[in-house]
Amino acid sequence: METRAVTLTAAEEGLRLDACLARQLSLSRAFVQTLIREGRATVGGKAVKANYRVSAGELLTVLLPEAAAETTAAEDIPLQIVYEDSDIIVIDKARGMVVHPAAGNRHGTLVNALLHHCHGELSGINGVIRPGIVHRLDKDTSGIMVAAKTDAAHRGLAAQIKAHTARRSYWALVHGNIVETKGVIDGAIGRHPKDRIKMAVVAKNGREAVTHFTVQRRYGEYTWVECRLETGRTHQIRVHMAYIGHPVVNDPLYGYKKDAFPIVGQALHSHTLDLVHPVTGQAMHFEAPAPADFLACLAAAAGSEG
Repeated sequence: METRAVTLTAAEEGLRLDACLARQLSLSRAFVQTLIREGRATVGGKAVKANYRVSAGELLTVLLPEAAAETTAAEDIPLQIVYEDSDIIVIDKARGMVVHPAAGNRHGTLVNALLHHCHGELSGINGVIRPGIVHRLDKDTSGIMVAAKTDAAHRGLAAQIKAHTARRSYWALVHGNIVETKGVIDGAIGRHPKDRIKMAVVAKNGREAVTHFTVQRRYGEYTWVECRLETGRTHQIRVHMAYIGHPVVNDPLYGYKKDAFPIVGQALHSHTLDLVHPVTGQAMHFEAPAPADFLACLAAAAGSEG
């Protein structure tokens, strides 16, 4: 059992307890909420609820459970490994692969594959359901992502993501002809007020979200863009592009139902990742080439010009 203690500053004043702990300890919010329900997280020695609003100067204490014996099955699933050492592993995730087990997806996930490939040697910070997972890609988004093999590497990578020093770029094929060569979308993202499955740009209670886009090529009624993230909110690119009237092609949540492109899920691909190795300090750049289905979408868009 590991005990972690955090004394809050004015920067955390007014935050929910679960959000504050998730940010301070680089843990998933869902995992933190579980710890709070189990009485493992206290404020000034007293148990409080997840929605408790914290104050500067308060002492938060968390008892982190030891990683349990393997409860997520290791499965021999092929992976496209871009880079690997004793601390991190970089993967080109296939479209259609879920990142970690959840209700309805207990097997066939990236975590199942990583447990087999890494012989169980993954960071335990996010528990036995999400070992090694520092950031995620949607099921139907393909491309580059990094996982941590050790807790130290996990903390280092999470800190870079939190500080926005780990840079990520995505390729997307979107609807419409974007006139600007480049632009910035700055709109806070939160839960959709009417549809709880979706996220949206919201005026209240949203989290800061900034996306930079650059046009790669125009295809008349479609545009191929590169999107660079300053933040990493759920569905950020999909929400932001839909918000400016250019939803991602074939997006089942935020796009047009009439789409008929040769791809399962949204035409979105995690193209590059730049980070500093959390142990050696070396600057590293990784790329995942566009998969065949994304290229087929570009070809279809080009064919529509005539």
